[in-house]
Amino acid sequence: MSSTNQDRASTLRRRDLIGGAAAGAALASCGGGEGGPAVHTGGKRIQWRMQSSFPSTLDAMFGSAEVFCDQVAAMTDGRFRIRPYQAGEIVPGLEVLDAVQKGSVHMGQTAGYYYIGKAPMLAFETCVPFGLNARQQSAWLDEAGGAELIGEVLADFNCVALAGGNTGTQMGGWFRKEVSSVEDLQGLKMRIPGLGGKVMAELGVSVKSLPGGEIYQALERGAIDATEWVGPYDDQKLGFYEVAKNYYFPGWWEPGPHLSFYVNKDQWEGLPESYRAVLGAASKEAARTMQTRYDARNPGALAELMARDITIRPFADSIMTAARDASEQLLSDAAAGDAAYGKLLAHWRKFRDESFGWFGSAELAYANFAFPGR
Repeated sequence: MSSTNQDRASTLRRRDLIGGAAAGAALASCGGGEGGPAVHTGGKRIQWRMQSSFPSTLDAMFGSAEVFCDQVAAMTDGRFRIRPYQAGEIVPGLEVLDAVQKGSVHMGQTAGYYYIGKAPMLAFETCVPFGLNARQQSAWLDEAGGAELIGEVLADFNCVALAGGNTGTQMGGWFRKEVSSVEDLQGLKMRIPGLGGKVMAELGVSVKSLPGGEIYQALERGAIDATEWVGPYDDQKLGFYEVAKNYYFPGWWEPGPHLSFYVNKDQWEGLPESYRAVLGAASKEAARTMQTRYDARNPGALAELMARDITIRPFADSIMTAARDASEQLLSDAAAGDAAYGKLLAHWRKFRDESFGWFGSAELAYANFAFPGR
């Protein structure tokens, strides 16, 4: 077992102790309140900085970083404090991995697929087009061995990953003009990151990568013709409906995007084991909070958007089919020239096929009957 796997196994064992309020030599409950049991480590006090890829205005996404930091402080009686910084405060939002790797910050909140130019396999940590939804992504990472495979990739960047949350299946984004066929995508300038961006490029789109805080201005001045972000709650906050009137669904490139907290590996290994357990427990709470906030707030935001002067449209079947075919081809091509990529892809595809078989039975039958169509 690699050192990364040993650390993960140790964290999981410690997390179970916290969850069960078991009294161990390093952990003891002493009325830590809502944050859980307090941790005693001989008075060790630590101050860390966390750089996020996201602006603080996105209170579900950046808010999960705040939840994480609050939980760490609560579970250590204030001995371990982490301050979250929004995108750009220390480094730009798309340079979080670099900052954590170099030790410029102790940890970061980001998405692995922002860095596929450095390591293509990091797309699988976040999401892959026509891939796993939020529950399936968590199951693959946490229970089916996905986290161990991603951990091997991140070891090359001197990073350890903790769960950071999920938005659920995203919307397809905002377009100035209607796109009813693949031909309509030709030459379109669109902000879309990750492997989804590569698929769109295969379909003729000019792909741009921009952090969240820069998208509105680019769309407003015509530097881009379309953008995807997350879903109704965030999209309404960012005001995209003011400058683009066609709102498409679904976001086939992000059916269940998983965010991460990256920790500098040297800093991680320098922590007391009990503090590593605290970080693991806090990440689970932060991840749960992000998902539930989006699930609770998206419905009302969608209703408000539908009352505005916009048109909500599904992507044409021809676009969906072309995108799926291009996605599968890109994955296979990448695996053909990289044995490690091929190993990860085979593992992921096996899990996806089995999970789709299950979700395509009871889950799908219920949704098709119970969910109202639009």
